[in-house]
Amino acid sequence: MIFNQVADAAAALQNFLITRQPVTLLTGAGLSTDSGIPDYRDAHGQWKRNPPMQHHEFMGDSELRKRYWGRSLHGWPTLYHAQPNAAHYAIAALQRQGLIDTIITQNVDGLHQRAGSDRVINLHGYANDMICMSCCAHSQRLDMHERCLAANPDFKVSRLAEETHVAPDGDADIEVDFSSFVVPECLYCGGILKPDVVYFGDNVPRPRVEQAQQALRDSNALLVVGSSLMVFSGFRFARQASAENQPIALLTRGTTRADQLASLKLDTDISATLQALSI
Repeated sequence: MIFNQVADAAAALQNFLITRQPVTLLTGAGLSTDSGIPDYRDAHGQWKRNPPMQHHEFMGDSELRKRYWGRSLHGWPTLYHAQPNAAHYAIAALQRQGLIDTIITQNVDGLHQRAGSDRVINLHGYANDMICMSCCAHSQRLDMHERCLAANPDFKVSRLAEETHVAPDGDADIEVDFSSFVVPECLYCGGILKPDVVYFGDNVPRPRVEQAQQALRDSNALLVVGSSLMVFSGFRFARQASAENQPIALLTRGTTRADQLASLKLDTDISATLQALSI
């Protein structure tokens, strides 16, 4: 069934949660837009901007890495300073009540945890962490941000602020000459530093996928919030739920890849719908 009005959608979702508890929750970029983090796709599942950088591009092209880190000086602070919104807090409350069990999130912003949720699987990693691609040393993204600022004192982020659009992963649309941008290397081995997230074209670590798959098996249904499921890393869980005869509910604006698999489609505002629950 499809619901387009918030009150009707909330009533249907409330019934879904109460009768199917505990439910596994899968969340995507649409959940964090009210926190000021833009999403990737429009209501038809099409890219709103150029597709994100591919893993092989980041690793294989030093000029693209310069562009990424130069643009991130403006884009990443939006991610770093973002605060959980009403939907994140509503989900944390539903989890405390036992209606939602594990949260599988495609987002890399950490806002579920900051809102008080536990049992969260960061499917694509966490954007505020860094990893060296040679020695695997872990570090904080804030340290990399400050090192980039120190190494590039003439690169003025502030003058670009009104001309750019931030991306969901901390990138930003800035078109200037980055050829002289200095990208800091790993302090331990001189290797390439990369945000500890799964880039497009890379694979989610198998143990993480298996943990999420088991969490879904241990629940009674799948609820998808704020994701078009156009990326297979998320869509695989809708396919699993369908194959195992678990009901699927979708709360997101526009088209999703799993529309034909779902028993309940809620095409309404996420925060408003979750806040309208009277559980």
